[in-house]
Amino acid sequence: DSDLSMRTLSTPSPALIFPLNSPGFQNGRGSSTSSSSVTGETVAMVHSPPPTRLTHPLIRLASKHQKEQANIDRLPDHSMIQIFSFLPTNQLCRCARVCRRWYNLAWDPRLWRTIRLTGETINVDRALKVLTRRLCQDTPNVCLMLETVIVSGCRRLTDRGLYTIAQCCPELRRLEVSGCYNISNEAVFDVVSLCPNLEHLDVSGCSKVTCISLTREASIKLSPLHGKQISIRYLDMTDCFVLEDEGLHTIAAHCTQLTHLYLRRCVRITDEGLRYLMIYCTSIKELSVSDCRFVSDFGMREIAKLESRLRYLSIAHCGRITDVGIRYIAKYCSKLRYLNARGCEGITDHGVEYLAKNCTKLKSLDIGKCPLVSDTGLEFLALNCFNLKRLSLKSCESITGQGLQIVAANCFDLQMLNVQDCDVSVDALRFVKRHCKRCIIEHTNPAFF
Repeated sequence: DSDLSMRTLSTPSPALIFPLNSPGFQNGRGSSTSSSSVTGETVAMVHSPPPTRLTHPLIRLASKHQKEQANIDRLPDHSMIQIFSFLPTNQLCRCARVCRRWYNLAWDPRLWRTIRLTGETINVDRALKVLTRRLCQDTPNVCLMLETVIVSGCRRLTDRGLYTIAQCCPELRRLEVSGCYNISNEAVFDVVSLCPNLEHLDVSGCSKVTCISLTREASIKLSPLHGKQISIRYLDMTDCFVLEDEGLHTIAAHCTQLTHLYLRRCVRITDEGLRYLMIYCTSIKELSVSDCRFVSDFGMREIAKLESRLRYLSIAHCGRITDVGIRYIAKYCSKLRYLNARGCEGITDHGVEYLAKNCTKLKSLDIGKCPLVSDTGLEFLALNCFNLKRLSLKSCESITGQGLQIVAANCFDLQMLNVQDCDVSVDALRFVKRHCKRCIIEHTNPAFF
């Protein structure tokens, strides 16, 4: 913890993030310097610390009266810091403007392990520059306490903002920039190269990101024994439409410690890309290739090489996957807990049977929009997967109330059942409710309530 008593009036002011036309800007005393003068945009404001005393007697009297009414000022410092810890970054900066005590508390290092900025109008590049500059006060040019940066949905974030993070935050462990489509590969390369402890990276919706790799300079500096590895364990590249097999090959070769990988709607990925992935990344526990329309049963054969390590798999709307692919997964991945196969119309009762008999610890299964799955498949599930908690059968045309009753009679721990657009009777739904009292049933039968 820093020594709060050492802070003086010359301490650089905190970064405030709010629109220029807000009341805080109109009335903010001492807001003499700003990073932008464009009306209506959100910027980072710089101001001096609040004054310690008021000289006018009337103002002093009013201030004393207000202070008596402010019960929050009676709280000890540790309680105030605990309250501040729940505030987003922009609100925490506002609190720093209230009084000198709040100013000191708001800049307690324990509150700055995370920076969280959201909103389309915020000038993120400038805000990150001002914030990191203030946080680097005690350790020039290096922000040692910052471990998490979340700027999801900030469309004005550019490579310049990521460069700031890469250069100032070597202890960064988590970075989320989902929906920030203006960032490119080069900026991401800088972050993963200069932040060796980075474990969690979310670049979902960043359409310009096609790969994750070290910069050339970083690769040259590494010793042959170290290799070209990146410590990332969690990687979300959902909606990175331009990602191709070659890019996935590079990611796999550099990020060999991956345990969670999400490639939803990476529509250019094929079975060949999954083959590269399984060569290098043998520790994956969770994998999603939903809506990757070129992934087929051959890709399932590659994924099955993960064997008992795989716990979560999503292959939703992969139309080329059939019972053959399901058999590969069921045979080798016996500890699978979650499977989302919604929209895989090639899956039949035979695939469900093989899955139920081999993956008996299955807890969540989505086989919605699989028209070839019938009550026979549900019977195999009910007689083998007693720990089933979530089951989605949405738009399964061959499912009837009889199949649901068999499931309810055997899977007492069922907590969620989706039978929307299924031809099931009210009596069957009531039977499920009687036997699975904790179960939430999603249905489209107006007679059942």
